[in-house]
Amino acid sequence: MIETAKTAGFCFGVKRAVDEVYKAAEGGRRIATLGDIIHNRQVTDDLKARGVFSYERVEDIPPGYTVIIRAHGVGKDIYDKLGEREYIDLTCPFVAKIHRIVEKYHNEGYNIVIVGDASHPEVIGINGWCGNEAVIIDSEQSDFNINFGEKPLCIVAQTTIKKNNFVQIVQNIKKTCKSTIEFDTICSATKDRQEEAAEIAARSDCMIVIGGRNSSNTRKLYEISKRLCPETYHVETAEELPHKRYNKIGITAGASTPARIIQEVVKAMSENLKNEESFAELFEQYDQKTLNNGDIVDGQVVEVRKNEVIVDLGGFKYNGQLAIDQITDDPSLEPSDVVKEGDTIRVYVVGVNDAEGKVVLSRKKLVAMESWNKIKAAYESGEVMEGKIFKAVKGGVIVIADGSQVFIPARQVSERYVSDLQSLVGTTVKFKLIELDERRKRVVGSVRVILEAERKAKEDAFWAEAEVGKHYSGTVKSLTSFGAFVDIGGVDGLVHISELSWNKIKHPSEVCSVGDVMDVYIKDINPETKKISLGFKKMEDNPWVIAQSKVKVGDVIKVKIVRMMPFGAFAEIIPTVDGLIHISQIADRRIGKPEDVLTIGQEVEAKVTEVNWDEKKISLSIRALIEKKEEEKPAEPEVVEEDDEPQPESTLVYSTDPDVEVNAEIPEED
Repeated sequence: MIETAKTAGFCFGVKRAVDEVYKAAEGGRRIATLGDIIHNRQVTDDLKARGVFSYERVEDIPPGYTVIIRAHGVGKDIYDKLGEREYIDLTCPFVAKIHRIVEKYHNEGYNIVIVGDASHPEVIGINGWCGNEAVIIDSEQSDFNINFGEKPLCIVAQTTIKKNNFVQIVQNIKKTCKSTIEFDTICSATKDRQEEAAEIAARSDCMIVIGGRNSSNTRKLYEISKRLCPETYHVETAEELPHKRYNKIGITAGASTPARIIQEVVKAMSENLKNEESFAELFEQYDQKTLNNGDIVDGQVVEVRKNEVIVDLGGFKYNGQLAIDQITDDPSLEPSDVVKEGDTIRVYVVGVNDAEGKVVLSRKKLVAMESWNKIKAAYESGEVMEGKIFKAVKGGVIVIADGSQVFIPARQVSERYVSDLQSLVGTTVKFKLIELDERRKRVVGSVRVILEAERKAKEDAFWAEAEVGKHYSGTVKSLTSFGAFVDIGGVDGLVHISELSWNKIKHPSEVCSVGDVMDVYIKDINPETKKISLGFKKMEDNPWVIAQSKVKVGDVIKVKIVRMMPFGAFAEIIPTVDGLIHISQIADRRIGKPEDVLTIGQEVEAKVTEVNWDEKKISLSIRALIEKKEEEKPAEPEVVEEDDEPQPESTLVYSTDPDVEVNAEIPEED
């Protein structure tokens, strides 16, 4: 019998790189790879036939070509050399994580130690992120004597080395260096592949390891298998297989081995079986055409029902049943929203019941299986993911990302406390993975770390350019009794209640609400305490500025009495601008108090007699208008007293003086 490793063939990083190169080549672009895209001669030869050539140096790549950075990654200096050239970075996420670690600790003053093959492109690239100053220890060394100096050490591993070797080397280093920090950066896919190879080799008569001669991870698979199965062969293609017959044959392949080559080897080795199993039966089993629980098969959708989808499984005597809850976790979707008749889909066989003629399928389980490697890669690399919140649960929410469910605790769903988690259902969020449980297939994410990182970046940018007087368009975040806090680009500033309006207000809500956009400016900043005082009132809206354009000495204006004082009455000229009518200017006579003549709310006319704009004082007078009216009033006829009443012209004046001639008639009596 033949047993083929489930982990054989392309790993996530290599498959991603190869797929992207073929996609770019098929798009008609001129492509050049910086070094062989993978350590597999068959793939590189095929790419050459498609016009994709490999160059060892950036300088050798002709102008106009898009440069491909392979999964092994490159040093920091290579990105500098690329400059403005167009390139596609296909560095494996696991390798990119090592680059970030090495750069960070190198900048913090650590000596870098890389456990791996010094001539391997991945190790060369890693060394390029610490100025090519790393100490490189061959992963096969069991003993070494190196003076690491007095600086603390940061130890990382090539992704494809054996775990036991890395652990042993770290222990040896710690015997002489007390200040160390180590990162187990061995790819989990590499570890799984090596463990499975050991298991299969231990129970096989012959072990076939498929992969390129230059492939580091393939050579390690060969070494592991050789120790457990003496009849172990390292081949690149089926033509190199041994011409012997064995009862139990094990097959595995390195991360750079295409699936078609693995299938060719399986086909060729089937001729070495001693039993009567035909190649057709064997290959059908390898290709998973006979249905068993746990199989993964391609099928065609033949019917879409309300709660399930019927799938033709390609010649199997029963159609498969795919229930809606096995298609998607989104309760708002129906089967027709996900698939259509005629679609070809890949499904996972949950159960086969020949007695009932029933095959139960799951798309969700398969998607979860396929996405787990992506989830692990995202966790290792710190990649920012995006998903839709589809359910609120006790203590947090569940997000669907790459087909997997990610739990986000309530404290990680936002920078601020969210009392109603249900309100977040249906929203799309960006997050990072902060915990991963391989055994339980459980993963925890955080939106908060993204928001905090974004806020930190905005804060740094803000403080680099902040200055008094600079204007911002900000968003009101919260209101208090003493003012409004406004987000002006990653930081919050306070607009004091006195700065919200020229009118006197009791609460900021009279002027603005949470979510409002306001045009504010910096009145004062304190970089040490990170406190920012903001202004909102505009000078052109200042009532005293407005009054200055409307009021001048000598004007007669209508005003409203707003308050009384012992020395006079204040009258509103325009809102928030009052003038004083001194008690002596209220009437044209002496009065005891303003209330003797005026009442609150009464509208009167007054003359502007004096203005001091600097001190915000305006003097008014009612008396001046009264006096003016008196001056303009026409003269009244002279009032004659009764004793002085003139005599009628016909009345003669008489006298008792004998010398006076009486020449007037005595008036007739009435």
